[in-house]
Amino acid sequence: MTDRLTPSAVLKKLQDNQGVPFAEVFRHGSLQVEIYKPEGVDHQTPHTRDEVYVVISGSGQFINGDTRQPFEAGEVLFVPAGVVHRFEDFTDDFATWVFFYGPEGGEAGSATPK
Repeated sequence: MTDRLTPSAVLKKLQDNQGVPFAEVFRHGSLQVEIYKPEGVDHQTPHTRDEVYVVISGSGQFINGDTRQPFEAGEVLFVPAGVVHRFEDFTDDFATWVFFYGPEGGEAGSATPK
């Protein structure tokens, strides 16, 4: 890896991304790292692999299946493969890392905070 994965460095990649709110910034094995910064509305649909968000900046509401919860910078959010999810009512400075990993369809077992 030659580039540093800092928020400021990867957010610059989005400036040249022709309005697309995400960009892949790293890949290794099953791990895929993206930067995601939607403008106004989050239009994403369920993904085929498990994912983890690490919120870089901003705050708002996070819909994860049937759950709605507030989120803030620094927070870690998990979404199992295939679950409907989106960010709502987020601030203009909202940006997040996205980590996709594991097999298509997600990993077996339930996710629980420790």
